[in-house]
Order: sequence, then C-alpha cells, then structure tokens
Amino acid sequence: MGIFGRKRRSPEPEQSRGRHALPEPDDLDEDYEAPQPVVTDGPFDVADAPEDDVPRIDLGSVRVPVPDGSQVQVEMDPAAGGVRAVHVVTPQGQITVSAYAAPRSGGLWDEVGAELTEQLRNDGARVSPGQGEWGFELSALIGDVALRFVGVDGPRWMLRGVIAGPQSASAEAPGVLRDIVRDTIVVRGDAPMPVRSPLPVTLPDAVAQHIAEQQAQQA
Repeated sequence: MGIFGRKRRSPEPEQSRGRHALPEPDDLDEDYEAPQPVVTDGPFDVADAPEDDVPRIDLGSVRVPVPDGSQVQVEMDPAAGGVRAVHVVTPQGQITVSAYAAPRSGGLWDEVGAELTEQLRNDGARVSPGQGEWGFELSALIGDVALRFVGVDGPRWMLRGVIAGPQSASAEAPGVLRDIVRDTIVVRGDAPMPVRSPLPVTLPDAVAQHIAEQQAQQA
C-alpha cells in the first residue's frame, strides 16, 4: 500500500557519502580480508538525535528517513489488526528497518546475524558474510532477489536493516541501505522488555487515517 513519495534528487557521489563497497556472493574467497569497521555518526538513540532537516517517518520506536525518489508502504496484519511492517521502497529495492530490545551488554546483532546466516543457508540461499560500517553484514541471493542485512547494537536496542531488490541493482543497494540505517533514530523507551522483543510500531495519524479510509472503502 503506497502512502506517499518524495521527488528524486541527483545522487551524491559514492565517495562523498563514505560508502564501502563489499564483495558480492561470488566474489568472496579464502584470500578475502574484510575491511575493518569504521566509526560512523549514526544510527542514533533518541537521546543523541541530531536536529537536522532529514525527512523521516515517525513510527514510534523508530524514525526512518524517506529519501528522495522513494515511497513508504505499510504492511498490515489482518489477523492481529495492527501493523506488520513498514517499508521504504527505493529504485534499488525495498528497505525494512526494525528495532528490538537488547541487553545492556550489547552483542545481540552478532547472535542474530549468525542465526540468520544459518536460516538462509537452510532455505537454499547463497550467503556471503562480510564486514561494513557497523561490523558484520550479510549478503544473500534467493533466485533473482538480492538481500543485504546490516545490524547495529545501541543502548538497550538493536537495529536491523534489510534491502531486497533485483540482482541487477545489488551493487548500489548496500549503500542505499546504509544511508537509511545511518540516519535512523531509535526510541527505545524505559519500559522493561524481553530481549529480542520487537519495539512497537505506530503510524502517524495522517497515515493511519488514510489506511482506515481505504479499508472502509474496500469493506
């Protein structure tokens, strides 16, 4: 369900955004040495969020950037009557950013990433682990669909981002995903939550009203 979009702007040069190209699934071999993670300026905990003009959609637990040329799609859960996921659809693929409760000690993404690697391999995907700005990243191919996963451990939260798109766009997709993750703001809240619990997603009033009107028309 498309909600809104933004006009496309000319892409900035790859070097100016500080992106790091990683090997794709067939490029990794035993001589490959992963680049070391570098310090970045995001994603942000709400306590450290910058006051900038980056357009973001406020989903309660996360405030996700909406780049020029992209659209927001809301996936509803008819059984539960709530929101299943919110996606940012770009020319390079569909991006989903999710936040989870995590231990104060951190390290949850390493655990989740290892489990995700095993799960994808069991599903027949071609999987290639690598390193990026925040450490472990994961590339996978399922048929003609290319996936890239990144994760970041924050203060009592873990942020996971994934982009799914055509294999023809797989060279550009990781940089687009990292840009969105980098500018995301996480609102963990103070309530105790079990580790790995998804942080709740809420829709802006205008978006929720739009969906309610569409559902009423369909009914």
